[in-house]
Amino acid sequence: MSTSCSVSGMNIPRDRFPVPGHDLAPEGQGLQKVTLAGGCFWCVEAVFLTLDGVHKVISGYAGGDADTANYEAVCTGQTGHAEAVEIEYDPAVISYGELLRVFFSVAHDPTQLNRQGNDQGSQYRSAIFYATPEQRQVAEDYIRQIDEAGVFPDPVVTSLEPLRAFYAAEEYHQNFAGRNPRQPYIMAVAEPKLKKVREVYPDRLKPV
Repeated sequence: MSTSCSVSGMNIPRDRFPVPGHDLAPEGQGLQKVTLAGGCFWCVEAVFLTLDGVHKVISGYAGGDADTANYEAVCTGQTGHAEAVEIEYDPAVISYGELLRVFFSVAHDPTQLNRQGNDQGSQYRSAIFYATPEQRQVAEDYIRQIDEAGVFPDPVVTSLEPLRAFYAAEEYHQNFAGRNPRQPYIMAVAEPKLKKVREVYPDRLKPV
């Protein structure tokens, strides 16, 4: 992973990002999961771990086969996998649509195709791996909403891909930013995102 990353959404105020006009039912379903990809999973994981209602975030791989679901293979960009995170959340506290709003506004730049800053390759693509038709529809509607609102100067290129399977990454990748806050990549890429999510979504953070 390179030591710089551009996230255009980080310079766009929260009120420029519309509240999703369509969302999943918020209650009565128990804990739910969503799988998102937006560049380096260390950084995306770190952002979502700060949010109230998020119970667990696992870094891993989605989009390819089990036999290539390992870091060495995925780094080739030839496996079909993306670095992704599986987020387990309580929809009574934070909704799927609200998670998508943070994903698009803070966690990554959804207008970069097969890259995030200097991290290049399909393994760094922006993707939502939907588990149900309802997840896909909400995501599709929200991408259209963002584009129609002209939030970004360029169109959103986030792909919507059916979730065939999610494979947890190697243990040393889990909570990497939390365990290695002084690592140069984390300081350069994850820390600005963490600062932004604290500034922009203070009402969504876990209680201290």
